[in-house]
Amino acid sequence: MMECTPYPSPNPKVRLYSVVYKSAGLRVKGFLAEPADNKQYDGFLYLRGGIKGVGMVRPARVAEFAAEGFIVFAPFYRGNRGGEGNEDFAGEDREDAFAAFDILSSYPRVNNKRVHVFGFSRGGVMAVLTAIHRPVASLVTWGGVTDMTLTYEERKDMRRMMKRVIGGSPEKLPEQYEWRTPLKEAADIQAPALIIHGLLDQNVSAEHAYRLEKVVPHAETMYFKEHDHYIPPAKNRQVVRQIAAWMKGE
Repeated sequence: MMECTPYPSPNPKVRLYSVVYKSAGLRVKGFLAEPADNKQYDGFLYLRGGIKGVGMVRPARVAEFAAEGFIVFAPFYRGNRGGEGNEDFAGEDREDAFAAFDILSSYPRVNNKRVHVFGFSRGGVMAVLTAIHRPVASLVTWGGVTDMTLTYEERKDMRRMMKRVIGGSPEKLPEQYEWRTPLKEAADIQAPALIIHGLLDQNVSAEHAYRLEKVVPHAETMYFKEHDHYIPPAKNRQVVRQIAAWMKGE
């Protein structure tokens, strides 16, 4: 199911592994981080932002969540770090998130009824898709994309990449952008949800959060008036602790 190779951990209380797993027949890579003991924990599927080398998963980030008492699985997505296939921005690469959820759910140290999904930036749309198609214990998006057409409209600097990866603009291929925009299906999400967003965010506007909040009315929200896409380290640590406590129902 999964090949694990020990990887240098930034935290002595966390074991970190480089992982290879199968997704729709492709060998995809990622990180697995777990507390350095033998106890059972909730699973935490960490879905990264960006594309290719931009926004790549950092060992310190997955170790940070593992240190809060989770088994963390963070896919790199297909085509990255030597993985097979080609990343296509919440297209077929959504299968990488689904397969990772399934593997995490069957991991011996994971409480298989308690696997949470977390998406940052572009990972937000991946997390919402996963919450639609898998029985997640909870859903968290942080600065998360929820509408691909809106991303195309807002991010002129990303249009060339999006047209190359997706095959064209929303005007040319509306069905491809609609397929990558899970807002209609998100209304079916029953799991607890938490939406986090900086109101000064110019990478992913707060409109993405508002649109998700509208279709998932039971979602809790955490909006930061003074922050953009990135939050200062001290505040970030505080939010990480809040997320962990919220997921555990504390």
